Amino acid sequence: MKTAGHSEATTRRGLELTPFRGLRYDPDRVGSLASVTSPPYDVVVRPDGLHHLESADPHNIVRLILPQAGTPSARTEQAADTLRRWLAEGILVADPDPGLYVYEQQDGDGMLQRGIIGTLRVTEPAEGVVLPHEDVMPPVVADRAALMRATRANLEPLLLTYRGDGVRASGTTAGVGIGTPAGPGAGTTAGVGVGTAAEAGTGTAAEVIERTASRPPLLATTTEDGFRHRLWSITDPVDLARVQSDLAGRQALIADGHHRWATYRRLRLEHPSPSPWDYGLVLLVDTVRYPLRVRAIHRLLHGLPVADALRAVDGLFRVRRLDAPLPEALAALADASCAGNAFLLAGDGAFHLLDRPDQQLLARTVPADRPAAWRSLDATVLHATLLEHVWRIPEDSPAHIAYIHDTAATVEKAERDGGTAVLMHPVREEVVRDLARQGVTMPRKSTSFGPKPASGLVLRALEI
Repeated sequence: MKTAGHSEATTRRGLELTPFRGLRYDPDRVGSLASVTSPPYDVVVRPDGLHHLESADPHNIVRLILPQAGTPSARTEQAADTLRRWLAEGILVADPDPGLYVYEQQDGDGMLQRGIIGTLRVTEPAEGVVLPHEDVMPPVVADRAALMRATRANLEPLLLTYRGDGVRASGTTAGVGIGTPAGPGAGTTAGVGVGTAAEAGTGTAAEVIERTASRPPLLATTTEDGFRHRLWSITDPVDLARVQSDLAGRQALIADGHHRWATYRRLRLEHPSPSPWDYGLVLLVDTVRYPLRVRAIHRLLHGLPVADALRAVDGLFRVRRLDAPLPEALAALADASCAGNAFLLAGDGAFHLLDRPDQQLLARTVPADRPAAWRSLDATVLHATLLEHVWRIPEDSPAHIAYIHDTAATVEKAERDGGTAVLMHPVREEVVRDLARQGVTMPRKSTSFGPKPASGLVLRALEI
């Protein structure tokens, strides 16, 4: 694969997306395509979700992205051995020609998302091409880097967003998304049709995507969460050039995959350029046409019973007990969040709404050298005030804290394990975008953009 050297790459601006020979499961060698897919590695609920995926099919992608062994080195070597074996046995097969891939997701309510998968030139934040919006945890980056070194592969694409020049595609949600203001009714379906090439504009990446999606796909499968997934390849040189030309002047925001992007950057610096490590696997979604949904990522505090958590915040926050089902408790959290910082604690069979924090406490604990929008984030107050100063919990210690996307699963694990679930309300998307443009990163795991790409539909081996 042709790659650009560091000095040459830094003279270019915009997104540089290149074709690659995707690795895909041979459908005749696995039970079903749905049974070998997985959510992204950091969305899999462990251990229950991990065990469920492992039992779904002996070749499920989770055996590569979350290998299980006694030591970190044994885990990464196991993943590398598994990948080599699957390639040798024909479980995973490389497509014959390099291409970009159009990827479509649609849920049972008609929500539609389309994007394009390729290998993107890895850039530094100072270049202003790919904007991060969250901090990362060094141990997680080290773990992902070890896995990528051992496998010499990008096993799952990151989710990046950019803003094209077209119009919103019909069939997409009117929910909270990049370029879409949050508000009442977010997440509702705007229609049931699909976008057309005419709507996208002639000669643009969006036009190529829509035209490609009108053809029979390479694969189609429906996963157990009800999402239908379809994949097409783009190999025509004219279409590839149109996509690359359209993206060349654009900027992207990392929607999901900050740790993997940080891993790409680390590995790029470790290998003399030009090399395949100059590029990393991504899914790019034009959020003018396909706005994403924004959800919160919740915290599970191990070893901190709810009673102890409440005792520590007594007099520092207003605390109200809610004997209500989860949907009603989340609605109360949303209402409280309109007026300021608010959190929902769970784990003892009830919900406890924390709001109206003591302003002197915030002044003492929240760093003052950041923009006001950053200082007022729920995630900022949670990490700087509650975790660090009130509960004394290290934010990057897996023994003390877990970050979980599924709300009900967070509550269930807290009740089962005797810990405390801290449920969050989603941050407004425009705050994310504005802070990213200022070069200000939010606390780690502040947002969950979606839908996220399924892992296992197309992989990239660096030496193919």
